[in-house]
Amino acid sequence: MTALRAFEAAARLGGFAAAATELGVTPGAVTAHVKALEDRLGAALFERTAKGVRLTALGARVLPDFTAAFDALGLAVHHLRAEAAPQVVHIATLPAIAQLWLSPRLPGLRAQMPEVAISITAMEAPPNLKRAPYDLSLFYGDHGQQVARDHIFPVCAPALAARITTAEDLHHLPCLIDSAWSRDWASWAAVALPGQDFTPRGPVFSLYALAVEEAANGAGVLMAHGALVAGHLARGTLMAPLPQRVALPQALRLWSARPLRPGQPAERVARALQAGTGDQIP
Repeated sequence: MTALRAFEAAARLGGFAAAATELGVTPGAVTAHVKALEDRLGAALFERTAKGVRLTALGARVLPDFTAAFDALGLAVHHLRAEAAPQVVHIATLPAIAQLWLSPRLPGLRAQMPEVAISITAMEAPPNLKRAPYDLSLFYGDHGQQVARDHIFPVCAPALAARITTAEDLHHLPCLIDSAWSRDWASWAAVALPGQDFTPRGPVFSLYALAVEEAANGAGVLMAHGALVAGHLARGTLMAPLPQRVALPQALRLWSARPLRPGQPAERVARALQAGTGDQIP
C-alpha cells in the first residue's frame, strides 16, 4: 500500500520530490518505494531522465484508477473522522487569512456554536482535501464558495497618509513588499500609474501579517488586500489615502471536498463564515 501510494503521488504530481512533500517523507523514500514496486511487477512505471521522471505508457494507463481509489479512501477517512469526532471542524488556510480574517471571527463562531471546536491549520498552499485531514479550505482562488472579493489598494498609518495626495507621491515613499504577493504593486500601478515606470522600493516581508503590522507602525505604504485589512481600516490604525482600487480575478473562497449536509458542524461553520462578510471593504 505504501509503495502504491508513492507511485500514485509521484505520477499525479509529476516527480518524486513533489510526492515526498505531499506524503511527508524524503524523495529517497519515494524512489525506493517506486523501485520496489517496479521490481515486484517486473515492469517500469517511470522513465528516468536527466531532467526528472515521466510516466511510461503502463504508468499512464493505470494512474487514473489509483487516483480514484486513493481519493475514495481519503473521503472514507474523512467520513470516519467526522463520525468519530462530529463536533470538531478542521480548517486549512493561508497564514495571513488565519491571522487577519479568520481569527477575528472565531469569538463570534464560538458564541454561536459553543459545542463545536474549530481547529485552524495555516499553510502556504491549498491542501488536497480528498486526502488531507481538513473539513474546509479557505484560500484565494476560483474554486468554492466566495466569501469576499479581492481588491488591492495602498494603505499606511494616518501620519504617513497625510503626505499622500496623488499616486505619484508613492515614488518618494518606502513601499512595503510581501514576497508571496510581490506582483500586487505592479498590478495596481498598471491602473493607477499608467505608462509610468514605477518600482516599489522598501523592505520585503515573507509574512503578510507582519507587513500589515509594520504599515500600521508607520514603516511605509503597503499594497493591501481589502478583506485582510478591513479590521485595521475600521479601527483607524491604517488608512487608504488614494481612491484607486484594483479588483483581482481570484476571490477569497471556502471549499470542501465533500457535500456538507445541512446541520453538520462543518456546514454550520461554512454558512456562518459566508454570511454577512460581503466585500469587506469599507
